[in-house]
Amino acid sequence: MISSTSRYATVETATYRTADGRTLPYLRRRFAPPPESLASMADITVTAESRLDLIAAKLQGDPLRFWRIADANAAMNPLELTCRPGERLRVPKPGF
Repeated sequence: MISSTSRYATVETATYRTADGRTLPYLRRRFAPPPESLASMADITVTAESRLDLIAAKLQGDPLRFWRIADANAAMNPLELTCRPGERLRVPKPGF
């Protein structure tokens, strides 16, 4: 079961049939939206204490929505967003 707030909530489920006849469900590939398509609510400066889950909790009301910040900054690895203090980080408005 996928939560309605998950980055995969709108991704289609598909099935794969193995050579021995088993059917395995899987999620199709998720394509991140273009960062410029996400409305921005804030720009913040990364500090040594910055964590995406804490930023998401404070500004978006849900720590599990850290992935929206990664999408807004075109980050393939969310951990890279907070590893350089002084960098600017775009925080999108909540929602899909």
